[in-house]
Amino acid sequence: MATALSIMTAAAPAEAHSGSFAPPPPGIQIPSLTHGQMAVIARYRGEILELAQHQTATDPTFRRLYNHGNLQFTYCLWGLMPGSLADEESPFNECSHAYLATAKALLTHMATMPSAERNAKALISDIDADMVRSGASWILCQYSGESFSTGAVVEPRWRDMVFHLPSLCVLLATMAALVAAAWSIFGTPRARAA
Repeated sequence: MATALSIMTAAAPAEAHSGSFAPPPPGIQIPSLTHGQMAVIARYRGEILELAQHQTATDPTFRRLYNHGNLQFTYCLWGLMPGSLADEESPFNECSHAYLATAKALLTHMATMPSAERNAKALISDIDADMVRSGASWILCQYSGESFSTGAVVEPRWRDMVFHLPSLCVLLATMAALVAAAWSIFGTPRARAA
């Protein structure tokens, strides 16, 4: 277990993302989300992707945003880590901001596409109403002002997993499950035929 943690921390870059201190890399620029907006977009992400998957006439911007959002979601371990949305201290919070900001940018772009415009604008209206009801724009965190780009993937802060108890618990439980599975496959002696 200690070896696996050592490998993960050694393989992780010193800085997962440049943060808001440096301009975003080349690519399609993706506006930031507040922490509150992120929670609302997370509730609608499935609907945004469903609308995107029904589009047959697409353009390069649509495809880059769609692919980047899916890649970013995968890097963020499919949003499965506890606290990735609500806990600002989670090593997965920044990458959650990135994939949800990309989902919002994708929806905004679909509102300009003739085949998706009506449905996208209706969904935007629903999201706007939900954001107003929840006061989403007022809930901020350290990543609320950070913009993103399709030219870079925001990785979780792998080194910080050992200091974030919920993430550490999931990591240890996963490793224990893998060891148990390996033991059940390779560790038990098989009965020999007589």
